[in-house]
Amino acid sequence: MYYPTNMYHYPYFYNENHARNNYWMYPNAYYQNYFQNGFRAIELKDYGPNPFAEDINELTLQNNTFRTALWTGTHFQITLMSLNPGEDIGLEMHPDVDQFLRLEQGQGMVQMGESKDNLTFERMVSDDYAIVIPAGTWHNLTNTGNTPLKLYSIYAPPNHPFGTVHATKADAEAAEAAEEHGEGTPVIDGKTPDEWVQYTEFLVKEGLEDVKRGINALHILQEFVLMGVLVGKGYSPQKAYETVEEWERTGVSKLLQQSKNM
Repeated sequence: MYYPTNMYHYPYFYNENHARNNYWMYPNAYYQNYFQNGFRAIELKDYGPNPFAEDINELTLQNNTFRTALWTGTHFQITLMSLNPGEDIGLEMHPDVDQFLRLEQGQGMVQMGESKDNLTFERMVSDDYAIVIPAGTWHNLTNTGNTPLKLYSIYAPPNHPFGTVHATKADAEAAEAAEEHGEGTPVIDGKTPDEWVQYTEFLVKEGLEDVKRGINALHILQEFVLMGVLVGKGYSPQKAYETVEEWERTGVSKLLQQSKNM
């Protein structure tokens, strides 16, 4: 397909209703199947921890849920949010999580403070505003307009389980209440136990291959305990494997070399 120098797919026509954000719509019905409200719609789900590149403004406007996790990794998480007129996120505080909010539609009021009874920071905000919430700060955001307030949030580290979808604020409150009472699935660094099993599957397969090759059990255990420690420090399973193997190969760890030759 030919792409003109302005980088918009051809053929196209200009949609005046979306002039502000330079949205373009295809006249062909085939292409219109891939668009929603003037822009290409993609499935809103958690794409982490894989590489990801999409128009965050379009995805935020596309979202109609109270909260949907879009990307959850080891060190941070992106969620999409939509607040109905008069609705708020709810007064909350994250002890160990810094948070960034970016508004893409609507208007509201953000409040922050050192305690829930002393919200000394108040600011009216609207689309294109960024809000930064330091860890340990009580905060709330309320939709003061008459249209949905649409935004995305970045948590560092992740604050919700991988794949979180809260269709409504009530769903979010129910999930938080269950977590506080020890109900449901525990979450560690943004992943449930089953998600950690899936995340480390690469190491399990490599360990089984070592067993097939007849490498002694002591060496296998030493290697994979070390790899698990590195994963806990933020290494990907693949990087952890490569690092420990390099320690053995280069002699950085003489004990690994010795146990392999036993």
